Amino acid sequence: MQVDEEAVGAVLNRLRRAQGQLAGVIAMIEAGRDCKDVVTQLAAVSRALDRAGFKIVASGMRQCMAGAEEGAAPMSEAELEKLFLALA
Repeated sequence: MQVDEEAVGAVLNRLRRAQGQLAGVIAMIEAGRDCKDVVTQLAAVSRALDRAGFKIVASGMRQCMAGAEEGAAPMSEAELEKLFLALA
């Protein structure tokens, strides 16, 4: 299964946001910024990645409920659960 077209834009935006935030964290560490500021920014990276991951899992769940793509094996509940728990 692939990320459905409805989710692709949101997933890419969230991943790009995380990429930019991570670059900010690296720059903050290199500049010797306060640990509290670094951790706060790193938490924002984590949230952006989590949101992207949840969007991908939701896309997979939606496809599973609607039926797999033609010729593809449907994703099992166990596989969806594994994907979901991987984000925890």
